[in-house]
Amino acid sequence: MKDLPVAFTDRDLADRGFDPSHDLGQPGQFPYTRGPQASMYRGKLWTMRQYAGFSTAAESNRRYRYLLERGTTGLSVAFDLPTQIGMDSDDGFARGEVGKVGVAIDSIEDMESLLASIPLDKVSVSMTINAPASILLALLLVVAERRGTPWSKLNGTIQNDILKEYAARGTYIFPPAPSMRIVTDIFEFCAAEVPRWNTISVSGYHIREAGSTAIQEVAFTLANGLQYVKAAVERGLDVDTFAPRISFFFNAHNDFIEEVAKFRAARKLWATLMTERYAPKDPKSVALRFHAQTAGSTLTAQQPENNVIRVAYQAMAAVLGGCQSLHTNGRDEALALPTEEAAKIALRTQQVLAYETGVVQTADPLAGSYAVEAMTLDIEKAARALIEKIDQMGGAIAAIESGFVQHEIGDAAYDAQRALEEKQAIVVGVNEFTESESATLPILTIDESVERDQVVRLTAFRAKRTGDVEGSLAALDAAARGSENLMPRIVDCVRNECTVGEIVKTLKKTFGEHRDLGF
Repeated sequence: MKDLPVAFTDRDLADRGFDPSHDLGQPGQFPYTRGPQASMYRGKLWTMRQYAGFSTAAESNRRYRYLLERGTTGLSVAFDLPTQIGMDSDDGFARGEVGKVGVAIDSIEDMESLLASIPLDKVSVSMTINAPASILLALLLVVAERRGTPWSKLNGTIQNDILKEYAARGTYIFPPAPSMRIVTDIFEFCAAEVPRWNTISVSGYHIREAGSTAIQEVAFTLANGLQYVKAAVERGLDVDTFAPRISFFFNAHNDFIEEVAKFRAARKLWATLMTERYAPKDPKSVALRFHAQTAGSTLTAQQPENNVIRVAYQAMAAVLGGCQSLHTNGRDEALALPTEEAAKIALRTQQVLAYETGVVQTADPLAGSYAVEAMTLDIEKAARALIEKIDQMGGAIAAIESGFVQHEIGDAAYDAQRALEEKQAIVVGVNEFTESESATLPILTIDESVERDQVVRLTAFRAKRTGDVEGSLAALDAAARGSENLMPRIVDCVRNECTVGEIVKTLKKTFGEHRDLGF
């Protein structure tokens, strides 16, 4: 943050109107500045949820079991680009992208392979998927069903945050209105059928990766969250039936104290705004829980070993800020998907943090620090002002459709790049402390045969399936043209062995496709 004093004092807090009883409180109590649980990590460590997925479902499953054997406590699935935008691997537009930035999932057969030997009632599974989130969730539910695992015992998360796709990332399929319908359908369906499932992970991570400031990350993320709550309440859902299962996903960036303050400010602001606007009866409806991932955009191809150090500091900020789960990036991710060795070092970074540093012994150990408390108040105030500006525009969807959010992020990204080029900001090994030769690391490569073999498997799957594909897709099409909840129809399509691409194409008949306005 700009224009900070050289040294914070109690006067800085007094000038900001700091009230310890109101602004700070206790861990596990409103406004949750100090954390959503009273004991924090003394009661339970954060979930070490390493994000992984590449190549085929079977290959990704091997990586998951490798990580579980080394102490990972939750899985986070990365999908390839065709899956993210609802295309089967044999779609002409998928050519060259199958299995490259994540795992290819076309069918129930792929999902069964992905989750083989993983006990779904014991391991929390998070899936980073948005536009086709309903379909990937349905695939997981049917896998559990086939194994005899009750849906009531499933614990995990789907990202399901479509608004940030329009603003910052771009893997959307349908226009905003039908997309919001599907999001709300998932809220309603899971509240009744999969009660332990986190139905959305409102993501600031990708907003920050696109170039936003810490304040913008908080404001745009919470504004999106409020838009989802508004849509569900307008559907007729009681806020306490779905709000406790809303989770958030933030970026753990480089400015250590600002990041700690950012997480604390986000918790306080969400609790305050939800209480002001909806007055929930369940305290869990306002207690923000979040997953953090270290900042991929800060990693460098130059001197890549330095990335281990960056990730460690960023992870520490996330923990001191009170995250509920954490992914630490691999040292080689500026170059390629992480190798097994890089993934293991990233996991060991969390384990050293948890078991050797002592930071888990105190809930919110930086509470009362002049710098942290002053910065928390500043971020809260600035983010609230930005949210109120978005409210005046008509909410998050209107702010995105007008291009306001995209322009704000773009301007911030430009300022950051200019600071780098003018050396107002230093990145070790990039614009200072450079070396003519850099360390070389082994690189994970995806063989071209992966796509060919995936298409062969998909063709064979279609040839041998026995479900009522046409009938279930026709029923989904009719439901899309009406107003019923689409999740039961999507689950039925999966039971009848429809592919991801077939389900998406059916929904496109009624919903159409979103076209970026080019802001």
